[in-house]
Amino acid sequence: MPKHIISVVDDDESTRKSTTLLIESFGFQAAGFESADTLLKSSQLQETSCLIIDVRMPGMNGLQLQSHLAAAGYKIPIIFITAYDNRESRRRAMQAGAVAFLEKPFTDELLRQTIRSALPVQTRARRSLILLVDDDESIRRTTTLLIQSFGFQAAAFDSAESLLKSDQLQETSCLIVDVQMPGMNGLQLQRHLAASGYEIPTIFITAYDNKESRQRAMQAGAIAFLSKPFNDELLLETILATLRDGERSTKTA
Repeated sequence: MPKHIISVVDDDESTRKSTTLLIESFGFQAAGFESADTLLKSSQLQETSCLIIDVRMPGMNGLQLQSHLAAAGYKIPIIFITAYDNRESRRRAMQAGAVAFLEKPFTDELLRQTIRSALPVQTRARRSLILLVDDDESIRRTTTLLIQSFGFQAAAFDSAESLLKSDQLQETSCLIVDVQMPGMNGLQLQRHLAASGYEIPTIFITAYDNKESRQRAMQAGAIAFLSKPFNDELLLETILATLRDGERSTKTA
């Protein structure tokens, strides 16, 4: 594994130390900084491949540091971490180009996978595109933002029909589809795509889980069938497993 320096900026000493040690256990080099100011004064900033930044810090906070780095011409992938997650901070961070926005406490595996997804951003223009189809506007909005916070591109559609009219269907790496929707439902969309020759990995989500729908979806080739509400980590793990399966299929084709 190439040695990337992952820099952690957090005013909490225990978080800084434990996160730095965890990153080193993944096989990366790590450096810890207690403030945005100490990072900006460090020569290691030039060598950093990924930044992990706390949102709330004394002095220059994480979002201000992100803006400062962008204005200074730095294009370092940023993963935000926070114990005070809120929609507005998440939205501002992601719109400004953050790779991910993780709520403390996060699991070791979640951090490892997020760092792995962040590192290629410097050298690879295209990231996996995840498409979401759900007639519930609030679910579309929050799930799209969540997918983007994992480091993926995301687009949302309010119906199967609107998805089928989109040119993004040709570019997608994974579909997340609600089961029950007006017009063409999720299972019908799955059949339509298969009949049209699409082989897009599909994750079903539903607030009305039942054994028959689950069985029909999985028998038709769905990757997963998740009951709403699902937690962030479960969705990330499912997407990552889906993309890994897709990569293996491509290599063996």
